Amino acid sequence: MGVVKLEIRCPQTVNGIGLDPDPDWSFDALLPEIDSLEKKLNVSSSVPLPFTKTKSREFYAENGIKRSPNAFVMRISDEEFEDSEGEAEEVHDRGLVKATRFNCDEFYLSDDDSDNESSLQVQTYFMNEVGLVESALVELTHEHQLGVREEIRSKISSLETDFMNESEKSSSAHVKVDKYREARREVERKFDVQYQRRLAEALDNHLTAVQRDHELKSQIAERRIRSDAAHEEAKRREKALQEERLRQEKAKAEAEMQAKLKAEEAKRVALEAERRAAKEAAEREADKASKANTSEVSQTEALGGPTATSSVVLNAQPKGSDADKTMKSYSAGNMLRAAESALNLERERLQKLKELDERNQSLRSSSNEDFGSTERHIARLIRQIRGTKDNVRTKATELIKIFNNPRCPQTISIASFAKKVVSHCESPDNAAFACGHVIVLVTSQFPQAMDLLVAELQRACIYTVPKHISYSKSAFESKVAYWKAIGYREDDGKIESTKDYLKRLESYMKLYGALVQTEVAGGQNVHGLKEGWAWLARFLNALPANIYTAVALNAFLQMAGFALFRKYKSQFMKLLNIISENFLNALRAQQDPELRPIMAEIQSYLEDKKFLQEPEGRALQGSLLSSVMVPDSDYQESYHQPNRYFY
Repeated sequence: MGVVKLEIRCPQTVNGIGLDPDPDWSFDALLPEIDSLEKKLNVSSSVPLPFTKTKSREFYAENGIKRSPNAFVMRISDEEFEDSEGEAEEVHDRGLVKATRFNCDEFYLSDDDSDNESSLQVQTYFMNEVGLVESALVELTHEHQLGVREEIRSKISSLETDFMNESEKSSSAHVKVDKYREARREVERKFDVQYQRRLAEALDNHLTAVQRDHELKSQIAERRIRSDAAHEEAKRREKALQEERLRQEKAKAEAEMQAKLKAEEAKRVALEAERRAAKEAAEREADKASKANTSEVSQTEALGGPTATSSVVLNAQPKGSDADKTMKSYSAGNMLRAAESALNLERERLQKLKELDERNQSLRSSSNEDFGSTERHIARLIRQIRGTKDNVRTKATELIKIFNNPRCPQTISIASFAKKVVSHCESPDNAAFACGHVIVLVTSQFPQAMDLLVAELQRACIYTVPKHISYSKSAFESKVAYWKAIGYREDDGKIESTKDYLKRLESYMKLYGALVQTEVAGGQNVHGLKEGWAWLARFLNALPANIYTAVALNAFLQMAGFALFRKYKSQFMKLLNIISENFLNALRAQQDPELRPIMAEIQSYLEDKKFLQEPEGRALQGSLLSSVMVPDSDYQESYHQPNRYFY
């Protein structure tokens, strides 16, 4: 008879606690043991798993024992032992819950006499012949043990399942907590970034407000200073006008005195002539012996008298006569300082401009079309020129479209363009380099417009020729006439101040200097650097050193010196040496305090070698910054460039 192998379908141990109970325990001993087992499981488990009893443990009666049909498989027959053992293992394998198989060595059947006593004692229940009551008692005891084991096994299985479920829940809770922590960190990081951005915006707004307040205060201070300067200038002008009036009255008195002296001199000469004539007549009468000599003397006297009289009459001619105009023209010709080639070019350009004006006058008179809107459009485009590439390209394109517009004659558009550009260069927001780019882009399509524009510029400022007129009392009736001749403006009978005149002169020369050095891609500058070089050479060869020529030279060098040096190198350096050795020395020799600022500026330009630095604004910007504030019309005067030569 083979060995009966009993197996419990559950792990042998859970958390270090053995699961195979003693089959000989009584019910009273088994219940405390189960309670102690539950307490040990609760203490040893990492996750508390309290046991809750839904019902009290049952004490099974004789016929009410709950047993599992799959608890044990026993086969006692010798011939079927091997088959029944295989079937029992298959049934056991199918009913296992995640656990390790273990053997209950206390219960087995064997025919071998060498087995231990416990095995023999168990075998006695099956081998010895017993009575019916004893066999029933043994059967009941065995079934009771099986029921107890099955209950313990189910309890352990449920505990293990609960433990695994709680572990999974704990892991899931940990994962959720980690995800929540990461989400909170991300939200806090976003809040930090948003808070820092708000701080940066608030700081930027504060700095902008501070800067705006500072600029406003600066503008107020500048307006106050400008108002005081205007008041002082008005006083100075009034004083100058009074002095000029006194000088004119004095000159008039001197002229009257000279006229009286000349009249008296004429009378004296006439009396002297009469005395001579009387004396000669007496001598003729006394010397009758020599008739031939007397007649010769008489002819000589007759010839001498009218000649002297005519010379006196000529000298006594009033001012404003033809002879006086001729003398003034001759004197002015001697005082005009300019190269002959420059004067010839000026005459040709002015002649073209005169012919264009006459043609436009005839077109206006013969046409009913109003060309004022076109001229205003051209003026508006020129005022909108700024130092950016897009702006310059856009304005040049629109001007070219206006020139090609058949509704307006091209001569009128070109003449208006030349006048508006020259007048715009006087404004304080004038961008000389940007205007130069627009001029070159337009005149590369319409070359005839360049000569007309240069003619307008030379008519507005004689130093763009270059030429200079020296003052002479014999050539000009007064200083005012001389100032008008060199370009001073007269407004309401008042001549402008030297400060305003020099400011305009500087603006004209800056535009001219920016124009000659401008080069654009895809276009040709017909009045380029070679004209700038010719201007500088003619200037140094012909013009004297004074406040007017110094301002003109400095403005031209500031704008065109960089480009001239890049092209002519050593030749340009030679001209700078001439300026340093001759022109500046001539200015210093005059010892005029008004010349000191401009001399210092030219000296700084030469010593600091500013011709090596590209002037500001020469390279056009890509686009305007949105943060740049455009001043209101009320404050535009505060952005005017102050005069640097008179304070």
